[in-house]
Amino acid sequence: MTTELDLNTLKRMVRGIATSSPDEIGCGECFEELDRFVELELAGMNAAQALPLVKDHLDRCGNCREEFEALKAALIAIAPSS
Repeated sequence: MTTELDLNTLKRMVRGIATSSPDEIGCGECFEELDRFVELELAGMNAAQALPLVKDHLDRCGNCREEFEALKAALIAIAPSS
């Protein structure tokens, strides 16, 4: 059985390999720091500067970015109004 890759999938894979770095984190590590990243951001602090590897991972990983956006939206929704 032969599986063919479409051109867009192949391009994404090559881009991912070409832009990876030796100190990047995986989804598990990102998920462990996600609450901290969101809390920093919601507090008006520079979360990307405080947790650059998390920011880099979120820029690369759609699944983790979706988790980040959902968590952030949930925290905003339950926050008391000022």
